[in-house]
Amino acid sequence: MLFLTHIKPGDWLTLLLGALLTALLAHTLWQGGAADKAIIRSGGKIFSVVPLSRDQNIEVSGPLGISRIAIHNMQARIAADPSPRQYCVHQGWLKQAGEIAICLPNQVSVELGGKKKNYDSLNY
Repeated sequence: MLFLTHIKPGDWLTLLLGALLTALLAHTLWQGGAADKAIIRSGGKIFSVVPLSRDQNIEVSGPLGISRIAIHNMQARIAADPSPRQYCVHQGWLKQAGEIAICLPNQVSVELGGKKKNYDSLNY
């Protein structure tokens, strides 16, 4: 902790401003834009593209059975799925463009689309 004694008040201010700028840029640049549609896939192929502006429930067939996708209040989620572990159901509501819920055993997914996607390693 000897190095802490060599840091002056101006250095602390510079560190604080750098940390705040980094947090602000991360929040601004890594946020997806507003979503306006849900892209529903079954078996790797697009099953349907539906607007988020209309509340609805959509049933999608997969190898294990029917998955039910709920769209409500400009959000989408997989509400029910016959997959054994229910990971996609526990994912919850998707709200921003680029978010996706995938049910691998049943080969069903829902992705939100919009003008701007959320940054992730797939976009890198």
